[in-house]
Amino acid sequence: MTDKQQCEVAWFSALCDDDYEFLGVPDPQLASSWEHCRNIVLRAEEGGFDNILLPSGYQLGVDTTIFAAAVAPYLSRMKLLWATRMGEDWPPQLARRIATLDRILGWNADKTAGRLNVNIISSDMPGQAMESAPRYRRGTEIMKIVRTLLNGEHLDFDGEFYQLRLDPARITTLSGKCPPFYFGGLSHEARECAAEAADVYLMWPDTMDKVRENVADLKERAAKYGRTLKFGYRAHVIVRETEEEARAYADRLLSKLDDEAGKAIREKSLDAKNYGVQRQAELRGAAGGDGFVEDNLWTGIGRARSGCGAAIVGNPDQVLAKLRAYQAEGIEAFILSGYPHTTEADLFARHVLPHIEHGPLQF
Repeated sequence: MTDKQQCEVAWFSALCDDDYEFLGVPDPQLASSWEHCRNIVLRAEEGGFDNILLPSGYQLGVDTTIFAAAVAPYLSRMKLLWATRMGEDWPPQLARRIATLDRILGWNADKTAGRLNVNIISSDMPGQAMESAPRYRRGTEIMKIVRTLLNGEHLDFDGEFYQLRLDPARITTLSGKCPPFYFGGLSHEARECAAEAADVYLMWPDTMDKVRENVADLKERAAKYGRTLKFGYRAHVIVRETEEEARAYADRLLSKLDDEAGKAIREKSLDAKNYGVQRQAELRGAAGGDGFVEDNLWTGIGRARSGCGAAIVGNPDQVLAKLRAYQAEGIEAFILSGYPHTTEADLFARHVLPHIEHGPLQF
């Protein structure tokens, strides 16, 4: 691998009440709000990031769809990775919503496509409990329906969950094509859903051998459907001028954490019991006393967070080397974050981003 291998580098806007100076200690100034989350997005664009994830929650924070539509006109270059939970919209209406957001955002730099990416989440809806296998089968059907309509094709669909015959709506994406679907999940059903219907398979932090294993597995599964996938990696990051400073900051993040408060935060999410979350707990259990499960991968974040629960920690050279090691295993997109999000976006943009050959994923 050469240093010129390009990847997409995205940041994260903390719509789901996930911003702290000290993990587990709520700060009204960092709570999810239009103003605060908008400022994170604007700082990410100023810093040169290619994309930004707008996460989705129910009990946690502001509404993702309304936020995405409101923040889009503020941006001139960066893409939005808009998260949506399967079941929130009737599939044809979801297609129309995606097309509308795509048009609000506008063209990419070379006018070959719009600037909207879609993070498909197949989790329980508020107040509803649905078994994993049918949820993911439903997600597969929804992605196929939406893709057909946004590609401008007549829909004639007979599935387990949807039976639809429909022409596309008048409002299309700027390109007339469906934006890419980013999708994650570790269970067998989730992997099959990604292999059959997604474009980018997202992983939460894991050891390098597991990253390698997951990439190989998903490539094989996708090939069964005559498809290929790109691969993304979602992680937190702490970068400082020296490794000692980075580790000291990691310790500081946890310095006021009450274990019971951390447990309550982990269990608050609708996704708190899924396979991926359990894998993050396994990583914490396998880590040493300092919380590191392998070189520069620190699991302390997961003590007060459901979901993505580990951070790449080190000096600029170490963080860069870790990212390049993931690239060597097939990762083409990174979705990064840090606490507080505006401060850490600045630090990563100054110390690491200029040394990465990066740009939006090409499909």
